[in-house]
Amino acid sequence: MSIILGKDDLAKYPFLEEAGNYIRETHFDLDEFNRSEFLHIIERASKRIEFELIQGKVFIDLEKYDIELFTFLVSLIIMNYINEDSAIKKFSLFEAMRVEKFLVSDLSKEKDLTRKNLLISKVFRDLFQLDVELDPKNNHLFKMNISDYLIRATSFNEEEWKLIGRAVDNGYVYLDGDETVRLIRYEIYNLMYNRIKNMNITKIPEQIKIHAVLIKNKLAPAIRYSHTTTDLPPCIKKALELLNKNENLPHSARFMLATYMLSSGKSVDDVVLLFQNAPDYNEKITKYQVEHLAGKKGSQTKYSVPACSKLVNENLCYATIDCRGITNPIQFGRKNRK
Repeated sequence: MSIILGKDDLAKYPFLEEAGNYIRETHFDLDEFNRSEFLHIIERASKRIEFELIQGKVFIDLEKYDIELFTFLVSLIIMNYINEDSAIKKFSLFEAMRVEKFLVSDLSKEKDLTRKNLLISKVFRDLFQLDVELDPKNNHLFKMNISDYLIRATSFNEEEWKLIGRAVDNGYVYLDGDETVRLIRYEIYNLMYNRIKNMNITKIPEQIKIHAVLIKNKLAPAIRYSHTTTDLPPCIKKALELLNKNENLPHSARFMLATYMLSSGKSVDDVVLLFQNAPDYNEKITKYQVEHLAGKKGSQTKYSVPACSKLVNENLCYATIDCRGITNPIQFGRKNRK
């Protein structure tokens, strides 16, 4: 086998070229998934999908590299069969976050610089044509040229990603491992999404198809928003639509959406789940921010929904005739209900 990376690496990064080469060199046939000894892998792939799409958690369990490679393959086949775009997007995002967790850990803990550079080359350079280098003075820091950084960082809204706040020297931006990996989450997401959408399987093994149908039925209520759009003001609808497309919302739109949902009686956990499709989603940070808005952190002040006049000034207003007579989104629909 022409494996350059270690077998443990293939388990964590099954989308790399070496992983595909391994499966091809075994001359594996998809019909073999109908054999009873492969049922464990199919069930494991199903568990992985349900864990991420229904429970909203990153699946980080690891087994032997060959089991992981085939589990990943079956997961993609199932998602391709389900063929629900919002579910594929959500699965791709959670898979990207899974990769992110492994990669951050490996880049921070690996002491062998040769292996560390190999991992950087295989993931950043080969997959995404992103030239990332270790800082020769500090092998816990990474550097990339300014133009590559700006292309990726401009999609983030937090102040910490602005170039003015970064360490810059001789045309390079310096980052720690966590920040470096975070910059390519959206690219990993796109890689997963496109692999699922571009799969062309003429005949799915019956055992996989049975599990795919079961998952599709379970996902039916989970892959759509729990809010009926008729009950939501147009500014909130627009924000949810953008999130459903995995697009970033500006800070002002996130503030509007979170405060509106909290004021409507949604729990902190419910509101946090709304943001999990955002390309820069971080569960820990999002939960802290929502708890802060709910008055459970920081100053203990519960924040109010911004007035319509403020939303107009921030280009967040998409008023329709049904908005007539209201001064705040939280008032939307109350007159009609009366």
